[in-house]
Parts: sequence; C-alpha cells; structure tokens
Amino acid sequence: MKALISVSDKTGIVEFAKGLEKQGIEIISTGGTYQKLKEEKVEVMEISELTGFPECLDGRVKTLHPVVHAGILARRDKQEHKKQLKELNIDTIDFVVVNLYPFKQTILKEGVTNEEAIENIDIGGPTMLRSAAKNYQDVTVITNPEDYEIVLKELEENKEVSKETKFRLMQKVFEHTANYDAMIANHIKQQRKDESLPEKLTLTYEKVQEMRYGENPHQKAALYKEIGKCEGSLTTATQLNGKEMSFNNINDTNGALELLKEFEEPTVVACKHGNPCGVGSGHDIYEAWKKAFEADKTSIFGGIVVINREVTVKMANEIKDIFLEVVVAPSFEGEALQILKQKKNVRILELRNISKKQKENAYDIKKINGGAIVQTIDAKLLEECEVVTNVKPTPEQMEDLLFTWKIVKYVKSNAIAIGKNKQSIGIGPGQVNRIWATKQAIEHSEELIQKGITQGSVLASDAFFPFSDCVEEAHKAGIKAIIQPGGSIKDQDSIDKCNEYGIAMVFTKMRHFKH
Repeated sequence: MKALISVSDKTGIVEFAKGLEKQGIEIISTGGTYQKLKEEKVEVMEISELTGFPECLDGRVKTLHPVVHAGILARRDKQEHKKQLKELNIDTIDFVVVNLYPFKQTILKEGVTNEEAIENIDIGGPTMLRSAAKNYQDVTVITNPEDYEIVLKELEENKEVSKETKFRLMQKVFEHTANYDAMIANHIKQQRKDESLPEKLTLTYEKVQEMRYGENPHQKAALYKEIGKCEGSLTTATQLNGKEMSFNNINDTNGALELLKEFEEPTVVACKHGNPCGVGSGHDIYEAWKKAFEADKTSIFGGIVVINREVTVKMANEIKDIFLEVVVAPSFEGEALQILKQKKNVRILELRNISKKQKENAYDIKKINGGAIVQTIDAKLLEECEVVTNVKPTPEQMEDLLFTWKIVKYVKSNAIAIGKNKQSIGIGPGQVNRIWATKQAIEHSEELIQKGITQGSVLASDAFFPFSDCVEEAHKAGIKAIIQPGGSIKDQDSIDKCNEYGIAMVFTKMRHFKH
C-alpha cells in the first residue's frame, strides 16, 4: 500500500507518517513535506522518482501526472482497471494526505500583492483531493490533521479504514475544496472592486463556535465567521467573563453593535430582542450610560448593553446592580472589570475595534424556504436633509433629529423613535401600521420616563407617513420636529398639518425598513 503526502499545514504529519510506516505503508511526498519527513528519519520516496518526471515551473507542476492520478482513480473492483495499471506499470495509491497552499493566510498578510496571492492558488492539491474523494471506496483521503488519529486507530485495530470513515472523509474533501475555491473567487471579486450580485452565489465561512441550541432549544446552531479580518465584528470579540454566548445573545448583540457604529461621540445602546430599548449620547460615557439606562429601566432587564468607550468604575458599579445578559465595550478599567465579574453569568466581551463598520458592499442574507434573498447591507444613513415646512428645526432639534434617525434605522418596521437631548425617550417597534407605532412610542415615553417628557422632543419614522394622523399624535404629545423619508402621495397632507401646528419636518429621501 502507498500513501501520497503533500501538506502545507505540517501539524502532526511526522507522527502520522511514522504511524503509516508501522503499518507497512510506503510513503511518497513532494517538496517541503518530503524534506520534513526525510529530516525526521521517515522512509520516503520523492514524487519525481515515482513519476519519472521532475518537478518544474517553480513547483507549479509536481503531481499533475497520469502515474499519480491513475494510481488514485483506479477502481480496485474492476478487472479492466487492474489490467491497464499492470500494462502501464502503475501502482495504486491508497492514501492521499493533502492540505492546500495557504491562500487564506497569504491574503490576510499586510501588503500582499496580487502576484503573491495567485502563486498561492493550489492546483495539484485540489486535483489529487478530488480524485481520491471520487474513488473513496478504495482511497482514504485526509485534508485535516484532526483526522490522523482516527485513521491510525482503525488501521491498528482492523488493518483497514472503514468505508463509513472514508465516506465521511470524502465529504470533508468537497467541503474543503468548495471553501477554497469560494475564498479565491471572493478575493478576486474584491480585487476587481466588483460590487455586482453574482449570477451564482457561493459563500464560505469558518465555524467559530458550536452552540448548545439555536433560537429555541429544539434547534441546532453554530456561529460562523467570514474569512478576513472582520474588524469590529462580534466574531472577533474576546469574552472575559460569563456563560457561552447563545444564538439569541449573538443575534441581539450584533443588532445593538450595528446601531452603536452610527455614533462617533460617547454612546451607549441597550437592546432587547433585537430592538434598541435605550440609547444615549453624552459628553462622556457615564452621561451616555445614564441616558440609555433611564430611557427604559424596565426593558433593559435581561438585555444587552454595548458601549463605545472604556467602561469606568463609576459605570461598572451601576451596571452590576442590573440583570444583564451581555456587556460589550472596547476596554474596561481594571477595577471596573473586576466589579462586573462579580456577576458570574454576565457575558463580558471586549471588542477593540467596536466602531469599525462593515464594507458597504457586504451582503445581508435571509433564508427563505427553498432559497435565499440577498442584498447589500443598509450602509447609508440619508440622502439629504430637506426642510419641507415653514418652521425650520433649531440647531439643537436638528442634532436630536439626526440622533433619532440613526436609532430608527435599527428598529424593526414599522418603526418610530422619539428623542430629546440625545436620549431615546420612546421607541415603537414592529407594528403593523405606523399610527400604532407612533402611539406606542409616545405611551412608552410617558410611562417609562416621566409625564410630559415628550414636550419639545423630536420624532423619527423609518418610512413615510401615509396619512397625517401621525402628525396629529405628535402634536398632542408636544413633539416639535419630525424626520422621515418622504415619498408618500399624501406628503402634502402631513406637511400642511405640521405647518398648522408649528412643527418642523425634515425629509431624508431615504427609508430604512428593517424586517
């Protein structure tokens, strides 16, 4: 029996090769793997000795030879195949151990050139893997060092590798090569600055974490990350305390983080079930924290808090008295972290590049039965700010309008957000009509903070007002300025009503549905 070994990741390869040797298996190898095994006193044949043809073209051609692929692909149960191998003086190859050129590691290096990336596209490796996987009944094919142990164990115990294990390893090959090719195609797309949606969509992700369950206990789940640096992504955060992040924790925290990234000033976002429940910006992070907390002291219970500045001791002393699922920040004062760690179950995450946004051409993907709908992420905030009423917003009102506009972008539609002094004071998420969302936001303002808080506040709507009824409700609550996309055939009704009540209205020419 023969094994062909050619690996870029040499983890455990010497021990595995020696284990194969003990089973009487001859070893053939290439390039750096050959040198490594030779140095470690493994009896090994160089590939050119098998093929009778030297490696050439700077190593671009090593294993692309009929002797190699006939030896891998020959069906052992077909007499005609056996006869042809004998006539051609070709031996079978029974084990193929290959992992591919380090394309991912290459493109992640700083300053890598296009030429370097292309030179690290493996050709012979995927060809051997696919050949071996196609003939899995007769050939054991291994792409991952984690499988060395099970293969050696079966050889030691049974003198062969089971068909079930070979079949599983076949699957891993095609997952591996599909991942590799998708990674190359995506890299080329990025290099070309191609922002089109492809005719055939192939995405590749790496598993970060297996979860106990998904959105509900009867669902399976895992966390995957995109290939790349993913700065500012939850997938790169360091967990400093608490239980493992659940599916719902990750989903909700991601939503809170995407809202937080809209703010440059010190800001805190509290989130519950994918919707913000309290948002505050301030001169310092403590002021921002107080505003976010006081915006909705009820809903924050069991929620998530994300913070875009270092967490101070003063903040930590208050945060520790609230039941929270997750706290995320770019850093923590030493004593502040110890204070928060008093709550053993609270998940504390450090995310250093917390304000780093996704690329504008990144994909937003939603699974549907039998397919998926794909769009680029909602990366823009507004087209322009056009005042459409007789009354213009004051500079302070304009700041609050932009503040609430950022919030409403991340609230489930139909969505209304009310704000004042850079504090969210009422949020109406996910209603089936806009008037209900407006009433809910106003009611929450009155219930959760204080009566009369809406006097002098501003209101943001994620989409246009189909009727003037939302303006009526805003007027009753004492709201003095409104920001919305515009675009309704009845825009003038809302404008006229604002003019009647002395309310300023601003159109953004961009809506933000979120479903």
